[in-house]
Amino acid sequence: MSRTAGRSAGDTKRHILDAAGRLFGQRGTGVSLADIADAAGVSKGGLLYHFRSKEELLIGLAHDLMAQFRAEVEHVAEDEPAGTRGRLARAYIRVSFADAADATGLQDYLALAVNLMVEPGLIELSRVDAAQWREELFADGLDASTIRMIIAATDGSYASPLWGAVLSDDDRAALEADLLALTRR
Repeated sequence: MSRTAGRSAGDTKRHILDAAGRLFGQRGTGVSLADIADAAGVSKGGLLYHFRSKEELLIGLAHDLMAQFRAEVEHVAEDEPAGTRGRLARAYIRVSFADAADATGLQDYLALAVNLMVEPGLIELSRVDAAQWREELFADGLDASTIRMIIAATDGSYASPLWGAVLSDDDRAALEADLLALTRR
């Protein structure tokens, strides 16, 4: 299968990452590169042009997911003036709760994240990303105990569909409002 006419290299790479994300989330990281190429509408050679190995594809996908979340948070943070106390924490809360509102999409995302995080090379990548978030959130002008509660509650609420959500939609909306209120004290 040759490159799709009119599709840029960036578009092709995006299609590969999207297909890999879907298939890794559904079937685990054992899915073949040929299956991913087929789902992306490219040849296996086309996939290997962009990602030289499955490991490189896994790393690229993990980087992409982390970068997308970071970009969303930074975009939402722009709604407030730079230097505003708690600005990043509020954006982190808002994006996390907005993403979690799509239960099916969230379950698919969590399944993908679980499949990716069992890969040895990706564990360190996730630790580095988490350390960066920790540093930035703790430097956001709020006291450390507030940041710890925000991170634990937001991340815990985000991951709750893995085990069955205990909080109702109304509870989650109230939790989001409570966390945002914490950032303004």
